[in-house]
Amino acid sequence: MSEQGRSYRYVGPVDLRSAVRPGDSGRRVRSAADFDDWIVERSAAELVEPFTFVVDVGGALLLGPRRSEHVACAGGGLVLSAGEIGFMREAARWIVSEISNQSTGYCPDVTSWSAVAHALDRIGLGRPSGFTHEVTFRRCPDCQEHNIVREDDFVCVFCDSALPAAWNVDPAA
Repeated sequence: MSEQGRSYRYVGPVDLRSAVRPGDSGRRVRSAADFDDWIVERSAAELVEPFTFVVDVGGALLLGPRRSEHVACAGGGLVLSAGEIGFMREAARWIVSEISNQSTGYCPDVTSWSAVAHALDRIGLGRPSGFTHEVTFRRCPDCQEHNIVREDDFVCVFCDSALPAAWNVDPAA
């Protein structure tokens, strides 16, 4: 595990991973200047909805268009976190208005927040103290399907088996 937490491999559909080509990735944002350059290119319509994001293993935030695949945003690589992120202007600066770890391709644990916080702090963006929407992912030990745990009901939606309390999505992790 890195100083910022575990890294996550892509565990989603193989055909989506296969479609990633060299040079595919989101826009790398490592500084306030990088963010300023990226945000001015966004239209008002784009800013209404959240964007796809990943934090790469180097700790950089990569941003992609809404509804783009996390694996494409990551260029097919490992990530420290992934999800959706929204921005808004507040007191003459940009802040993170909403953020989640919702990525069914990487299924990052909620503990991946520390990597996101570090990346956002480096950029100088105001941010919440954690994910504004946390998604709990688990792999069923019986049928091996990936699940989203809702309302603390740790039961597989596919086969009704009990799901573990600890994150276990990637069997190789």
